[in-house]
Amino acid sequence: MSLLRATATIGSFTLLSRIAGFVRDVLQASLMGAGMAADAFLIAQRLPNLFRALFAEGAFASAFVPMFNRQVGADGGRIDGARRFAEDVLAVLLPVLLLFTAVMIAGAAPVVWALTGGFPDASPEKFALTVDFTRLTFPYLMLISLTSLLGGLLNSVGRFAVNAAAPVLLNIVLIAGLLWSGGSDDVAAARVQALCITLGGIAQLLWLLWSCSRAGISLKLRLPRLTPQVRTLMALIVPAALGAGAVQVNLLISTALAARFLGEGAVSWLYYADRLNQLPLGIIGIGVGTALLPTMSRLIGADDAPAAIGQQNRAMELVLILTLPAAAGLVVAAEPIVALLFEHGQFTRADTVATAAALAGFAIGLPAYVLIKVLTPGFHARSDTTTPVRVALAAMLVNLVANLVLVLPLGHVGIALGTAIAAWINAAALAVLLVRRGHFALDARARRLLPRLVAATAAMAAVLLAALPLLRMLPVSGTPGEAIGVVLLIGGGGLAYLAAARLLEVFTLGGLVAQLKRKR
Repeated sequence: MSLLRATATIGSFTLLSRIAGFVRDVLQASLMGAGMAADAFLIAQRLPNLFRALFAEGAFASAFVPMFNRQVGADGGRIDGARRFAEDVLAVLLPVLLLFTAVMIAGAAPVVWALTGGFPDASPEKFALTVDFTRLTFPYLMLISLTSLLGGLLNSVGRFAVNAAAPVLLNIVLIAGLLWSGGSDDVAAARVQALCITLGGIAQLLWLLWSCSRAGISLKLRLPRLTPQVRTLMALIVPAALGAGAVQVNLLISTALAARFLGEGAVSWLYYADRLNQLPLGIIGIGVGTALLPTMSRLIGADDAPAAIGQQNRAMELVLILTLPAAAGLVVAAEPIVALLFEHGQFTRADTVATAAALAGFAIGLPAYVLIKVLTPGFHARSDTTTPVRVALAAMLVNLVANLVLVLPLGHVGIALGTAIAAWINAAALAVLLVRRGHFALDARARRLLPRLVAATAAMAAVLLAALPLLRMLPVSGTPGEAIGVVLLIGGGGLAYLAAARLLEVFTLGGLVAQLKRKR
């Protein structure tokens, strides 16, 4: 499969997964709200998600897939030796996962207490629910780890669609669980969701097993052996896990502080706000960062460092052209957006106001999150994978300190702002290090455009602020009225941004389209 076709396949399923996940969030907010049951479920799912990010998906795949493919190449394209390597990995991985899962399920109560401090209201019912839900969700770690192993095998033989579709399957199971529990109370709906996390993991594993069988790939269970290749894999996973898990650790810190110091609903408000904030990051930042790395690697390999720096400048311009207005829009129009999407059923008006405030706090850091995706390839393209990890670890410490300082005076909004501050410090540190090493500098075009881009974004924000009071004057009420109002608000803000950008000569639509189509 060509690189373009593989990228399109993975990207299309990723987009489909994000859409399904968003549908799940809307249903979840409507049926579970932002109360005790929702908080308990979101805390319970955070732990397996943390370990999944640390070991199962990004870290494992980044270490296992290259080793598997190098073995295939060394054997002249034959897969037998690589299959034996995968069987040795499975033989070590499976008993470790079984033991770890059993220990975490048995020790769920002290783990939840360490994470939440028993909750500030010392509610025994909420604590018991969280422990119960944690025991239901934690087997997902073992299931997704095995799924990642099989997905790595299929990716290595060019079957990208199968692994890319697995997250969609999980979201379908979760949506089905929400619809099935639609007539029950929020506690019952949350319990079904916790169970569906593990059921979705089972569905993903079965899907990968069936797909491997169809592809003629089968793994035998062997006795565990720490072969040299397995030892090498374990050594590679540790630093990869530290980098891959930085975001999840920050989210775990935020969740723990909200659960420990704030009242009911804070965990849920932060969750829904973060999910909305992640949409432009997933669409813009990850895509540009992924495309930038091979381009910069080729230019640096050809000893054309100025061209590589130029590509990074253009990538920075592109993401800021798209992200700055998105961030400003989320800050200014957070409340009507949250109301339209989530204020149904169990999700109340008070939940909307609280979630919108958290969304505004998170969105302040949105450009920084995207800049991190653009700056990091500047290190990876030069075979430096340790510096971004060190910076990410330092940013995690900043996140903890900022959250501790801001959580008491500002509540859950302080946690969102602390996370945004940490992101900006992360991005600034990466930029400073690249500049000091002579690997990056803003060129004349970027220095000219960036202040004008900020001015155009400010003009758009001013239009949005002026238009917000007009939403209440619409003759249509209810959800249709909210939808019309948000569409008009976003459309008007977008037109204001385009007009200001055109007047300030930031970009033209034709020039932006040409940049998006450019092959280099």
